Amino acid sequence: MAKKQFKAESKRLLEMMINSIYTHKEIFLRELISNASDAIDKLYYKALTDEKLVFDKDSYYIRLTVDKANRTLTIADTGIGMTKEDLENNLGVIAKSGSLAFKKENESKDGHDIIGQFGVGFYSAFMVADKVTVISRSVDEAEAYKWESAGADGYSIEPAEKAAPGSEITLKIKDNTEDENYDEYLQEYRLKAIVKKYSDFIRYPIRMDISSSRPKEGSENEWEDYTEEQTVNSMVPIWKKNKNELTDEDYANFYAEKHYGFDKPLKHIHVSVDGSVSYNAILFIPENIPFDYYSKEFEKGLELYSGGVLIMNKCSDLLPDYYSFVKGMVDSEDLSLNISRELLQHDRQLKLIAKSLKSKIKNQLKSMLKDERENYEKFYNSFGRQLKYGIYSDYGTNKEELQDLLMFYSSKEKKLVTLDEYVSRMPEEQKYIYYATGESNARIEKLPQTELVAEKGYEILYFTDDVDEFAIKVIMNYKEKEFRSVSGGDLGIDTDENKDEAAEEDKESQDLFASMSSVLAGKVSKVKASKRLRSHPVCLSAEGEVTIEMEKVLKMMPNSPGVQAEKVLEINRNHEVFQSLKQAAGDQDKLALITNLLYNQALLIEGLSVEDPVQFTNDICKMIVSASK
Repeated sequence: MAKKQFKAESKRLLEMMINSIYTHKEIFLRELISNASDAIDKLYYKALTDEKLVFDKDSYYIRLTVDKANRTLTIADTGIGMTKEDLENNLGVIAKSGSLAFKKENESKDGHDIIGQFGVGFYSAFMVADKVTVISRSVDEAEAYKWESAGADGYSIEPAEKAAPGSEITLKIKDNTEDENYDEYLQEYRLKAIVKKYSDFIRYPIRMDISSSRPKEGSENEWEDYTEEQTVNSMVPIWKKNKNELTDEDYANFYAEKHYGFDKPLKHIHVSVDGSVSYNAILFIPENIPFDYYSKEFEKGLELYSGGVLIMNKCSDLLPDYYSFVKGMVDSEDLSLNISRELLQHDRQLKLIAKSLKSKIKNQLKSMLKDERENYEKFYNSFGRQLKYGIYSDYGTNKEELQDLLMFYSSKEKKLVTLDEYVSRMPEEQKYIYYATGESNARIEKLPQTELVAEKGYEILYFTDDVDEFAIKVIMNYKEKEFRSVSGGDLGIDTDENKDEAAEEDKESQDLFASMSSVLAGKVSKVKASKRLRSHPVCLSAEGEVTIEMEKVLKMMPNSPGVQAEKVLEINRNHEVFQSLKQAAGDQDKLALITNLLYNQALLIEGLSVEDPVQFTNDICKMIVSASK
């Protein structure tokens, strides 16, 4: 039979398609199975209008057959088949899609959808095959035809024998090279894995002969090999089943089967939407944080299906970063895919789906917070930091979306509370939402700076995550209540001290504090009498937007900008150490010694490093010697 040339432009076009369009070679099996599924769908459509045809879904299937000796893989279907003209037009013209034309003619019949649209999927076979042979018989004809090609040099068509309608595509798998292992496409377990990954939810059974071993009958020690036909795809996806038919265990099993995590999901969200873009989705909120969640290696995203066929393993555009912990999948037949069906041609549909999913996720989290507090706290302990990053990032664009989902440990309740719960308990005279920062709740509990706020009976929120204070700075206020740090310059609390007496003491201490400020020049902006301290002798506070905790966080960052808080050393005038300071006022050396010790003490309380540990220990020794004289 004379070889015919492809009617497409050139050899270069075919080479480009099989070498550049597809990211992974394994995609060829997805494309050929999708074509086979389309062929059966076409027979179904034809049966709707042709009384001679009776479509019994149980009689239709796709079959994979491996012949390792001859290095061939055959994909057969019981679909509509092709005439000689179909082979000429659909396989002889690169990038002409019979499925696309059929889809246009049979739009919206009975909810079925034709998968193939672009007419290039078939040629992906040449990524792994030296030669491709197609034997097909149309349901309308008694004669079959064979189409055969070894690549861009051309193809041949000749009569063939085939007992029943349908198509058989046989690939002569390439020999291995130094860079590629083509043997894997002759391994049953590998082919089964590819089917499960991409084509698990094709609506027709995909059958394979699977080899296994079993004990010989009557013998405990001898084993025999045997082969059995198995259906290797699930066919009916869980997301297309009625929610009322499914149990929590069904969803948990799906979560495990899809390898979304080693834990069990705290919550699932099953979504079916019909609208400008129709889609189905199953989303999961995990219980435990993945080990690589806060690393560069972690990839967010949902599995994206089009008509039950996996298109993208991680579609990051479906989730905002602050919901990146969500696992699951989305299936839509309304997506505009590019020629390889691996990417979207434009993202309008995707944006609509993403917006809808974002709303569904937030509503589920709010529902958990309200009705399943224990579960929500489990989730929050794992992923609460990500919500705070979501508020801090993008210049606070998402703060309205996320602020009601935040929780912080409460000094009064001794547990996590929401901002709304805090504000609802505020005394009428309390003007601000107070918070304290530190490495742990236990350390914050002991901070001297909390004394005045606690004495007034006001609740304090404990910030122990490095992002907490940055997020709160972005929120600025909640329900018209401004946030104030207990270490800030102004607590906004009127004390009961005699103001005239306090003013006189301030005047008397002015020279003393000025001398101390001189000793600590470059380390603190000033030394002043404290209104917040009650039992502790000294503490550091900060003036301006940068707090001491922010300074610590920024110092730990790569390429630290060197930003520092404007520190103030506060002295408790009611503590006996203040009397020692007044007594040392006339002795500059002794005053400097006490001042440096108090400053270093304040640094240690804040969890900051002492700038000169050797000098600090020497100063302690001097004080010990001085006290013994």
